[in-house]
Amino acid sequence: MTSAARASVAPLYLLACLLLGGSAQGVWQNALLQILGLAIIAWAAAWPPAQTFPRSARPVLWIAFAAIVVVALQCIPLPPSVWAHGARQPIAEGYVLLGQPIPNLPLSLTPYKSLGSLLSLIPPLAMFCAIARLRAYRSTWLAAALLGGTIAGILLGILQVVGTAANPRWYPYPETNFGAAVGFFANANHMAMLLVIALPFAAAIGSARSQRNLQRASALLAALAGVGLLLLMGIALNGSIAAFALAPPVLAASALILFRPSPTLRKLVGAVAVALLAGGLVLLSTSSIGATKIGSDARESVASRTEILRTTGRAIADYFPAGSGLGSFRQVYRTYESPDAVTNEYVIHAHNDYAELILELGAAGLVLMAMFLAWWGAAVWGVWGRGEGGPYVRAASIASAVLLTHSLVEFPLRTAALAVVFAMCVALLADRRRSQTPELADLRPTRHVVIG
Repeated sequence: MTSAARASVAPLYLLACLLLGGSAQGVWQNALLQILGLAIIAWAAAWPPAQTFPRSARPVLWIAFAAIVVVALQCIPLPPSVWAHGARQPIAEGYVLLGQPIPNLPLSLTPYKSLGSLLSLIPPLAMFCAIARLRAYRSTWLAAALLGGTIAGILLGILQVVGTAANPRWYPYPETNFGAAVGFFANANHMAMLLVIALPFAAAIGSARSQRNLQRASALLAALAGVGLLLLMGIALNGSIAAFALAPPVLAASALILFRPSPTLRKLVGAVAVALLAGGLVLLSTSSIGATKIGSDARESVASRTEILRTTGRAIADYFPAGSGLGSFRQVYRTYESPDAVTNEYVIHAHNDYAELILELGAAGLVLMAMFLAWWGAAVWGVWGRGEGGPYVRAASIASAVLLTHSLVEFPLRTAALAVVFAMCVALLADRRRSQTPELADLRPTRHVVIG
């Protein structure tokens, strides 16, 4: 395989995930992405051992491996003396009332869903391996694939909003936010996140190219300005509060990529971006779920985020430290809802991925998340504090920060599309100390006309 062909693997896989991995409703689409992901992982495993993961990428790989082990342990049948305690005790009492012996059961209340949920780790793990292990990418191509998938989603979103809710022709999934520009997603907020995180990568393309080939800088920046306007138009069409809340801090941070301000101005702009991000988070946490409803045509939100988080907290207290099992949130949450408050809507996620993972994975999930956030924080400090990596790594730090922040009030990483984008960002952060693969266009010599 030529170097150019190998470098296209990660960008093409990213584009496929953006077009096909917008919802768990796409069973066959996600199955295809997982099969392709397994092929990439197998390729990475068979790659010559001399080319190993960079040292900074190994903690992420160990955390992912530990998460798989935790889920596997939750699915192993255990004697009643181990599992029949706390919130699980009524299950054991039910067997006693029926006059049946208490069987060996796993800690996971939904073991088959737990094992099935592990399949969703394949696409992001494949993307991480393609970048950090196989080096099957070029940063510019990754950014171009991300922007290409986003623009395709905007164009589809235009067709969606000019139609009517009664005509689902342009919506890829049957349960979705009809009337909103969702693109290739089912949830309008997930499309909003793709629009927002595409902004810093557009800035990264402009920064990298303008630094390497000044003769084309003006034309490139003009083209990127058009792309930026198209992204902002997509945000307006999408109409999600999440996009309006998180776009301002991302634009401020992206300016630090595109331009080269003085250290004092850079600190000021960085502080403004952080303040805007905090303000956006407060706005999102106090807003109605509204546009994130799936599976109901009701106009009112099923519950506020605070109510859902409070109910989830009660479940966490009952199932801690073992956890209820990966993928069990929906079943567990129903048992904690007040019968008087139940409507025709249903809660599919906690709208706080951290709380949901603590409920499902218990103390192990809490430790794994803390370990990853510590690694991520150190990587981001290396990028902005010590100047490691280039513009694409800075863009990856901004995009990953947005996704981690949005996970406090939503569940963006539950789709293959955004999970793969996040894995790409993590891999770029882990790969920040390596020299970047030369771009063919950047190696093209500049021609001069000499008049003698």
